[in-house]
Amino acid sequence: MDFSEAVTKADQLDAEGSHQEAINILVASADKGDIEAKTRLGKRMIVGDRAPSLPKEGVGYIVEAAEAGGPEALAVLSVLFALGMYVKQDWRQALNALRLSAANQWEDARIQLLAIASTRELASSGKTEEDDPDYWLQLAASVDFDYWSTPPASNTLSEDPLIKTYPEFVNDDVCAWLIRKAQGRLTRAQVYDSVKRTVTESHTRTNSAAIFNMVETDLVNLLIQMRMAASTGINFRNFEAATVLHYASGEQISEHYDFIDPNTPDYEKVIREQGQRIITFIIYLNDSYKGGETVFPELDISHHGSKGEGIFFVNALENGRSDLRTLHAGRPPIDGQKWIATQFIRNSFAL
Repeated sequence: MDFSEAVTKADQLDAEGSHQEAINILVASADKGDIEAKTRLGKRMIVGDRAPSLPKEGVGYIVEAAEAGGPEALAVLSVLFALGMYVKQDWRQALNALRLSAANQWEDARIQLLAIASTRELASSGKTEEDDPDYWLQLAASVDFDYWSTPPASNTLSEDPLIKTYPEFVNDDVCAWLIRKAQGRLTRAQVYDSVKRTVTESHTRTNSAAIFNMVETDLVNLLIQMRMAASTGINFRNFEAATVLHYASGEQISEHYDFIDPNTPDYEKVIREQGQRIITFIIYLNDSYKGGETVFPELDISHHGSKGEGIFFVNALENGRSDLRTLHAGRPPIDGQKWIATQFIRNSFAL
């Protein structure tokens, strides 16, 4: 879609490093009723993106833009309703906002509804009447929240430490959406140095990643988190930001742990305030490659997931301490590329 003149100018200023000027233009234009400027400004304020971190005020701009029919703002509002962020949490309202966004021609909202609709015949009918509001209403009405809030059939790879797989965790359309959303946003994946407290590139991790913050996520991701929560028994509010990882042929992440390193300075304080990463959940988004296995050398487990399959493993012992048996790696794919979605889950709220 074409953006308003103010948004285009703000983008130019941001590219030049003039972020305060960009904000000033967005504020002035938003005050004059520019829906796109309100949407862009609201998103930036919610997460403090080159702008003051003022989430409540940012949500206010999103609500105003959505009430005026802004299609992108409606899609963002769907996330806010699902999260209950400065609005009453309501999954039905979240779905309705996404439906209105689709009816107002926001392409991302349309693809999301097609991916999560339970009426597969309608979603895959190839209809050309997408501008008919009734079409999106029917799709939205078919979304089955019981499906997303119920754990699917599973297999156990290891009882202790617990490793479980879910052969049919999400459908192909959801996999395609997550890949599409990550494309164009990938950057070299980094590792955390617990001593220096910095993230850096490392030869031990050569893949790329796309991380989705609160305004970059969407209803599909949140429904996936709902299903993960049902499968693990942990509230999705303990989930970190969702991430999609891409491995080109030959790229990998070598043996590592996902739990918070006990050698981290102020480890006890970090665990007390942010919680321990007790579970890692992975969804395999494709399987058209050789190699690329998820391996647990201490457990003699090597797993090549199938498209749409979920797998989780528990990183911590019952006393909350690190489980060294969960050493794992992502082997490099051969003759193809590998896409996975990853989710770190903590035992308390992750800041």
